[in-house]
Parts: sequence; structure tokens; C-alpha cells
Amino acid sequence: MKLFILLTTLSTIILSAGDCSSKKKSNTKYKGRLEIKGICANYTIKVLEGNIDTSKIAGKWIDEVTNKSYTNVFALENPCYFPDSIKQGDEFYFRLDTSVNKGCIKCLAYYPTPPKRLPIIVIEK
Repeated sequence: MKLFILLTTLSTIILSAGDCSSKKKSNTKYKGRLEIKGICANYTIKVLEGNIDTSKIAGKWIDEVTNKSYTNVFALENPCYFPDSIKQGDEFYFRLDTSVNKGCIKCLAYYPTPPKRLPIIVIEK
């Protein structure tokens, strides 16, 4: 009986984990602009097009280094998967992708970023 309960519990955990990863990929396309390409991949991205959940981004944020104000921005959560070819000021299309923890650390230097962070995948137009 204990073996049955253990196997049932493990099966439930494995199936639940599989469901989580498949539900977190988004097919919704957004247009963004790389506003700040800070040191050590501390990047700030502005949402230009698309109906994004406003609770996932900072409606208003001020860069404490430059005192410049930004609207509808977020910090890049997965900088190791962001193309180096995109420069500050460039516009691009992206999707949200929280299916896998893609966080990484490029280095330990800091540049201010908005309090909201999102993992994204850059896509072609």
C-alpha cells in the first residue's frame, strides 16, 4: 500500500511539472525597444505594441543614474538569450517565455533596471 501511495504521488508530481512548462509559453507577439543597454546585461526594454498585462511591467520608472523617466518598461530576465546584435534604441519583436528558467548572470556589475523582470524570446517580424 505504501508503495502504491508513493508511486501515485510521484506520478502526480511529474505530470504537474510537465503541465506547468507547457502552459507558460506565450504565442502573443509584442514589439519592444531596447531603451537601456546597461553594463553586464542590465537591460531595460519598453513595450511599444501589444496588449501586455500591465501588472508584468513598470508603468513608470526613473533611471536613477540619468534621472530620465520611462513608461511601460521591464528589465530583461534572461540576458544570456538576448541577441548581441540588438543595440540600444533598436526595435524588435518578442514573445514571453517562462517555460524554462533561463536566467543567467553575465557579471556582477550593476546598472539600475525597472523592478519588473520578464524572460523573453526575440522573434522575426
